[in-house]
Amino acid sequence: MPKTARTRDLTQGPIGRTLFVFALPIMGGNVLQSLNGSVNAIWVGRFLGEEALTATANANNIMFFLIGAVFGVGMAATILVGQAMGAKDTAQAKRVIGTSATFFFCVSLVIAFAGMPLSRHILVWMSTPAESLALAEAYLRIIFMAVPFLYMFAFLSAILRGAGDTRTPFVFLMLAVVLDIVLNPLLIFGIGPLPEMGIAGSATSTLVANLVSLSAMLLWLRHRRHPLWISRHENSVYKPDIAILRALVVKGVPMGLQMIVISLAMIMMISMVNAYGVDYASAYGAALQLWTYIQMPAMAIGAACSSMAAQNVGAARWDRVDATARTGTIFNFLMTGALIAPVILFDHTTLSLFLPDGSAALEHGRHLNHIAVWSFLFFGVSFVISGVVRATGAVIPPLVMLGIAMWGIRIPFASLLQPALGVDAIWWSFPVSALCSMLMSMAYYRWGNWRKAKMLEPDPDKVAVPSEVPAHVSAPVADQGPRS
Repeated sequence: MPKTARTRDLTQGPIGRTLFVFALPIMGGNVLQSLNGSVNAIWVGRFLGEEALTATANANNIMFFLIGAVFGVGMAATILVGQAMGAKDTAQAKRVIGTSATFFFCVSLVIAFAGMPLSRHILVWMSTPAESLALAEAYLRIIFMAVPFLYMFAFLSAILRGAGDTRTPFVFLMLAVVLDIVLNPLLIFGIGPLPEMGIAGSATSTLVANLVSLSAMLLWLRHRRHPLWISRHENSVYKPDIAILRALVVKGVPMGLQMIVISLAMIMMISMVNAYGVDYASAYGAALQLWTYIQMPAMAIGAACSSMAAQNVGAARWDRVDATARTGTIFNFLMTGALIAPVILFDHTTLSLFLPDGSAALEHGRHLNHIAVWSFLFFGVSFVISGVVRATGAVIPPLVMLGIAMWGIRIPFASLLQPALGVDAIWWSFPVSALCSMLMSMAYYRWGNWRKAKMLEPDPDKVAVPSEVPAHVSAPVADQGPRS
C-alpha cells in the first residue's frame, strides 16, 4: 500500500525553527527557478546574441504579468486552505481547492487562446526594439501556449503550501527545471533528432517541462493519497461554490492587482530602458537575472510567513501571527543583506555569464547594479509584512501602498528626473520607491486594523462565535456544507 502523504501543522512548535524549515524548500524552489532562467539566458544571450536576450527579457515581462494576473486568486485560495487547515476543517479546504481549480483552468484557457494572436501587438506596445521584435514574438506565442500548465502547476504548489507541504512542490519543480535545462540547448540547436527551433526552442522547453512535471505531480498526489486529494466520489467540489468564489474574487483580485501593479511598472521601466537602445536593454536584462537571486530570501521567507500566518489565524493564535511577522522580517533583512555584498563584489563575473565578452552592455550593467540592488533590502521587509497582513483578509491597504510606491514614486521619479540624471534616474527609482514601500508597510502593521479583516464570512446558521473571543480575533473558517 502506498504511504499516505502528510501536511504540516504550522500552529505548533518554535516560530524561528518552524519558519526556517518550512521556508527551505520554497527557497530551494526559488533557486531552481532562478537557475533555470539564468541557464536559459546564458544559452540565448551568448549563442543567439544580444537581440535574442532583449527579446526574452521583453517576453518574460509579459509572462510575469500573466502569472501576476491570477496570482491573487491563488493567494486567496492558499490563505483559505491555510485557515481551514488551522481550524482542522479538511472538508472546507477541499471545497476551496475544487472551486479554485475550476476557476484557474477556465481562465488559463481563455488567456492562452486570446494571447497567441495578440503577441506581436503586445510587444509593439511595449516598444520592443525592432531588431528583437520577431524573436520576441516567436518566443511569446509559445509561452502563451504554456500558460495552462504554468497556471495549474503554480496553483497546486500554492495550495500545498497553504496546507503546510512545501516539499512536494519543490520535488516536482526540480523535475520541471531539470527538464527545461536539458531540453533548452537540444531544441535551440536541433541536437539529434530534434528540430532546430532557435529562440522558440527555449520557450518550447518551458512548455514541455511544465506539462510533464504537472502530470507527474498529479499522479504522485493520487498515488500517495494526499489528505487534500479530491477523489472520484468528491468530484462535486469542482462545481463552483458561490461563497468561496466570491471570496476568491473579492479578496484575490486586490492581491492579484498588486502583482499587476508590479508587472506593469516593470513593463513601463523596461520600455524606458528600451528607449536607450539594445546595449542598455540587454544590460538591464542581465541585471534582472542577478536580481532574481537577490529576491530569493524575501520571496521564500515571505511566502512561508503568509502560510504560517494563515494557519494561525484559522487557529486564532494571534501571538504566533505577530511572532511570525517579527521573525520573518529579521530573517529577510539578514539573508538579503548577506547576498547583496558578493553580488556587488563579483558583478563583473556574474554579468559576463549573460553578456558577450567586450560588450558595452557589461559596464552599463555593473553601473546600474551598484545603484539599484540595494532596493531589495527594503523589498524583503515589505514582502513579509504584506504577506502576514493579507493572511487575515486585509488586501486593499497593501495594494494602495504598493500603488503609491510603484506609480506615485518609482515611475514619476524615473520619468521626471531623466532630463537631469539621464538613465540613472531609472536606476535610482528602485531604492527610493522600495524604501518608501517599507516605511508604509511598517506603519500599517503597527497602526492599521488588519487584524479585524476576514477572508470568508462565516455562515451564522452553521457556526457560532463564542462570546469570549476578542473582537479582533477572526472565527475559524466555517464548514458551509456541500452545495446542491
